[in-house]
Amino acid sequence: MSYALRSLAAVIVLAAPPAVAQSTDWTTFNGNLAAQKYSPVTSFTPETVAGLERVWSVDTGDVADGSGELPQTVWSATPIYANETLYLGTPFYRILALDPATGAERWSYRPDTVLEALTQPALKNRGVAYWQSGSDGTCEKRVYIGTMNATLHAVDADTGELCADFGDGGVLDVNRWNTVNDKFPFSLLQPPTVVGDTLLLGWAGKDWAYAVAPPGNLMAIDARTGALRWDLSFIPEELIPQTGTANIWTSMAVDPGLGLVYVPVSSPSPNYWGGDRAEPIPLATSVTAVDIETGEVVWSRQLIRHDIWDYDTPSAPTLVDIEKNGETIPVLVQTTKQGQIFVFDRETGEPVYPIEDRPVPASDAEGEVTAPTQPFSTALTPTNDPANLPAVSRLADALSLGQCSKDARTFRYEGLFTPPSVRGTFLWPGTAGANNWGGGAVDPVNGIFYVNSSRIVQVIKLIPRETYDRVAGGSGAEQGYYAQEGAPYGIQLFNWTNWANLPCWAPPYGTFSAYDLKSGERLYEVPFGMTQQWGFYGPEDWGSPTLGGPVVTAGGVIFIGASMDARVRALDARTGTEIWSDLVEAPSVAIPAVFAHQGRDYVVFVAGGNPILKPQVGDQIVAYALSDR
Repeated sequence: MSYALRSLAAVIVLAAPPAVAQSTDWTTFNGNLAAQKYSPVTSFTPETVAGLERVWSVDTGDVADGSGELPQTVWSATPIYANETLYLGTPFYRILALDPATGAERWSYRPDTVLEALTQPALKNRGVAYWQSGSDGTCEKRVYIGTMNATLHAVDADTGELCADFGDGGVLDVNRWNTVNDKFPFSLLQPPTVVGDTLLLGWAGKDWAYAVAPPGNLMAIDARTGALRWDLSFIPEELIPQTGTANIWTSMAVDPGLGLVYVPVSSPSPNYWGGDRAEPIPLATSVTAVDIETGEVVWSRQLIRHDIWDYDTPSAPTLVDIEKNGETIPVLVQTTKQGQIFVFDRETGEPVYPIEDRPVPASDAEGEVTAPTQPFSTALTPTNDPANLPAVSRLADALSLGQCSKDARTFRYEGLFTPPSVRGTFLWPGTAGANNWGGGAVDPVNGIFYVNSSRIVQVIKLIPRETYDRVAGGSGAEQGYYAQEGAPYGIQLFNWTNWANLPCWAPPYGTFSAYDLKSGERLYEVPFGMTQQWGFYGPEDWGSPTLGGPVVTAGGVIFIGASMDARVRALDARTGTEIWSDLVEAPSVAIPAVFAHQGRDYVVFVAGGNPILKPQVGDQIVAYALSDR
């Protein structure tokens, strides 16, 4: 065992217990408002998880592979454990309330909504949100679910009946606030963040379709009535006629003590050419702290200037207090699609570790004006090399008779932030990112941060408008042709593979890493998961691209799905070594829930699939616990 691994093992074993007991519920998308993805349950340890058994499995029936009348489903829902019940949303926007011990259905709610891919290539859902007032009575506990056509539904958590005092008879039309450049509805795929009696609501749009689109905003809504309390836009008012988005399509983190919500803001439109939006948009592609009561921006850190790579800030930042130089610092850890990890003081927004501005390549696209420098995190080692592409895969190159090597000489790459080009530019990491909406997990006792990361190389080509209109074809799971209507360029985006669909770049294709937040040291990085295609599996040291995030437990175990081989796993937190796995219906591209129910600890996964990994779909909810025999 390396020195770093021995150090991590010692830290975990010797650390003092937390001063404040944490809840064994799982009441939010990320486990708690701090987005820590941490469970204080202690029964799951590296020594006990071999005894995990499947205690129940449920198929919801809400699934489609895209071959029939319905679009394909993408299911990334985190189960919510609250009110002694397990709540889930499905890609058909149905709410299920299940018995956590048996999976038996207590009630279900089916909204009156359309099942059409209005803004996304698939029917998507990342789950539900839970609220309770603290009083007894009808609708004093509620479950909320959003739909792709911008309606938010509130139902009684005990019965599944609509709460009549919310919106219009229990249904709020959020699209009433979509009044500027309203090219598409405010799709509500991510559940709202619940803080007190306030719902904080972002939305998803239609990527890569338009140069001018709705301006991204964050809405604060009354949890009882649906009334709008405030609305914050992230695009300067004077630029709204010529751009849009910079929306919040992913989850958020909250520090109730500071009264702040930390918002991951996406990139502006059009995503891959910015000649018509060359003026600064300071809140775009940022992590921004917002006052929950007033909606005022308290501080903001822009992570990419003039983003022309669609490297949205993809996940809720992780909040934790760390000991550094004898001082307790309240920090925020933000993962990015670029593979960088930034650590900020969450009160002030000041970097805890240095950030360095570095020169980056200039664009050769007509009308584009790229930022001359970009911020780089200098302490925590990126999960992807920001300077160099992976080596060409000798296997893929040989099978393609040298096509991969030819591509490496043909397409442009001069390090991270190489601009899109007509010639074709390697997008490394790819548009799904090194890190995506799953984010990382933190052990708040030891200050250790854990994150899974993909290593995918794509090629992006700018296609002049007059040519695009003649050659454009179809699009799919973040590959294909996209119009960027109103810009002088459309785009073509594809994975860098050979004729047999083998990656032209050398593995690993996915990793799992641990970082000591007190020092910034990376404690380990190991290949994670297994690639799988046509029934064949790649070697373990290849790893797998991943979607979804990890959960860390007080017992020193990581639970994670995320990989394309449709296995759910337990890892030893000290080393990243796999210590248990089980095969499920489809890739589990969702954050699992870990909780205690009636004296027994459970981990529950959703296996729904995502075509970014492979075209395998599922509708399975599966629960595990230690054998009680």
